[in-house]
Parts: sequence; C-alpha cells; structure tokens
Amino acid sequence: MSPVYNPTQTKSQKTINSLYRSINRANYIYEEYSFSKNKPTSSLIYDEGEYLMSYFVGTPPFKVYGILDSGSNLIWIQCKPCIICYNQTTPIFNPSKSSSYQKISCSSSRCKSREEDISCSKDRDSCEYTLDYGRGGKTQGDLILETISLESTSGSIISFPDIVIGCGHTNTLSDTGKSSGVVGLAIGPMSLIKQLGSSFNERFSYCLIDYRNVNQSSKLNFGDAAIVSGNNVVSTPMVKMIGNNQTDYYYLNLKAVSVGDKRIKYSGFKNKGINASTHNILLDSGTTMTFVPRHFYYRLESAVKKAIKLPRFYDDSGAFNLCYNTTFKKPKFPLIVAHFSGGDVKLDSKGTFRSLSEGIECFSFFPHERDLGIFGHSVQVNYLVGYDLKNNIVSFKPTDCSKY
Repeated sequence: MSPVYNPTQTKSQKTINSLYRSINRANYIYEEYSFSKNKPTSSLIYDEGEYLMSYFVGTPPFKVYGILDSGSNLIWIQCKPCIICYNQTTPIFNPSKSSSYQKISCSSSRCKSREEDISCSKDRDSCEYTLDYGRGGKTQGDLILETISLESTSGSIISFPDIVIGCGHTNTLSDTGKSSGVVGLAIGPMSLIKQLGSSFNERFSYCLIDYRNVNQSSKLNFGDAAIVSGNNVVSTPMVKMIGNNQTDYYYLNLKAVSVGDKRIKYSGFKNKGINASTHNILLDSGTTMTFVPRHFYYRLESAVKKAIKLPRFYDDSGAFNLCYNTTFKKPKFPLIVAHFSGGDVKLDSKGTFRSLSEGIECFSFFPHERDLGIFGHSVQVNYLVGYDLKNNIVSFKPTDCSKY
C-alpha cells in the first residue's frame, strides 16, 4: 500500500522519507447523532510531512491530532500505558482519566471482524487490534468505545458517544511530531465518516495548504458544510471496486495526464478477478507523493524533461528520479492537468514539485513497483476536495487553502 512517512532532522531527509507512508483498512460500527445549525468542523495543520486534523477524545474532552487519511478506515490513537510509543510531541491520551472509556468485549460482534487483524486478547478480557503498515511500522492495542468530539462553527464542542477506535499501546511508526495516530476517513464501516453516519449525510471536505506554509491552517468540514459548489468545480464519479480487498477505498477514473500541450493516456493496473478498469487511481490524503504505473511514469517523466529548461540536480539518495536546481533561475514549471471522467483538474506546481532542499525542486510523481495508481496529497494542494458518499462523487475546486 502507500509508503510510510519517516521524518528525521533535516528538511532534505524529511522530504525523502515522506515517500514511505502506508495505511491499512479496518471494519465496523456506526452510531447516529443529530445536530442542527451547529456545524462540526476541524482545524487542519501540516506537521512533519502529514496533514493533521484536531479533535477530542474522552470525557472530559482531551485534544489530539490525527493524520488525515482517506485511504484507511480505523481511527486510532496512542494510549497510556505505552509498551512502545513513537515520539509524540503532544500529550498522550490516558484512558484511565476518561469516564466514557469502554473496552469492547470478546463476545461483541465488533470483535469478530474477518477482514482485519481484530481478535480476542489471550486472557479473553478484551478485543484487540493489530495493523501492520510495512517497513517496520505497526500499531497494536485495545479496540474500545469512546466519545469523540469535534469543534463547531459556533465555537462550541459537539460530542459523539460510543465510537469505535483503536487505543494503541505498541506503536512503531516513525516519529510524527504532534500526531496522536490516524483518523481513517475511507468507506469502510469503522471509518469516522461512516460511524457518524447520517449526521453528516456521509459528506466531508478538506483544503490542503502548501506544505511550506507551516504556520497556517485550514479546515476539514462535514455534512452540508462540506458541499463543494460555485465556479470552476470539477466533479468525478467514484469507481466501485469488487473482487479484491480494497473495496473500502476511493477510486477515480483517470483518463489522461497532460504536461503542457502533451497529453498522455493513462492506463493503470488490471488484475485477474477485479472489476477495475485500467484507468483507476486511488485518491489518498494519507500518502504524500503520487504513484503511477511504471510504463506510464516514464512517458510522463519524458514529457516533463522536455518542458523544463533548468539545470538538473541528481539526488544522491536515489529517492527522487527527477530534480532541478532553481538557485540561479526562477523556475517555470509546465502546467500538469489530470483528466478525470467528468472534467479536468489543473494541478498546482507547488504540489507537482517538492523542495528537496533550498533551491532544489523535485518531481512528485513516482513509478509504482506493482503498477498501481495513488493520487497523493501533494498534488491536492490548494484544492477544496469534497467527498460525497451518498452521490458517489468527488469534487475539486481550486482554492487558496491558506485563506479557507
């Protein structure tokens, strides 16, 4: 799946390591909650290579930050007592101080998922989960019921009781700054958007600021407030996946990508027993870079090379395939357009190229070793992206997210 981000002390290495981020899937429970004029919302910040949403867990509400991840389902946080915890710079949640904390019993239907690593503890006392992200990244802990609270447009807090989350006591993901864990926003019934159910009409939207604007924030909206409308909106249908283990994800139909006036037909994966067309690409806010099939990537890279008249920079780490030295000349990057079913999305050059270090800009597309397609968060910069699960569409609207 998607690579795991693994930041270190240098800006260059943090950019390289943001290639390695991956998220798994999970399964089920759904709780309705009603509200009227008070619209729930959440602040989004960029921190250590990830976009984080702020929310509250427990009673009294305890503020946490979760990686915004439309490519996974389970909501989980680091919990005390820690057997192994990564270096979280914000306080870690202590379930013993929450009056709404409940362990899920082994006999519960929630503890009998056949799709994920959810099982009964050895002492038969509680339900446990395990998610393995690859490259040494893993989280293990108790599957619990807790109250999740969100900020609202009026400034108050709206609470949603009995939400299934993972309380991680062993977490070997790389250091992720303020991040307390992950907020899964995919289609599976354990995701946040599915558990909140008809309260939000299964809609959410986000606007991702340029990662260089580290002191700014934007918003994640839900329900009617998440409808993307107005001029320049492009809407594209979600593709239903049948026959593999990725039915809970958001797939779009990508027909081609243009570099300037050069249009390159996109053809992705086609695996036996899967109904996916070869044009499918996964929309994933939890992966930094964009991955495309190898045969497509090399045609895309060739078009980019022809369009850019700047001195090349060769990345000794081998992480980036195509970099340019912009120290002595203002960069003029070509317009790259993603041609989806339903319309064209003009990608912001701040997302199609990433800063490796001062004056060094690198192409943020990569060949996928298994010829899959993942539309990462880098190329979603400065777009209001709306997910409408009821109508099965995703909408893109060009937006200055620093002012959203």
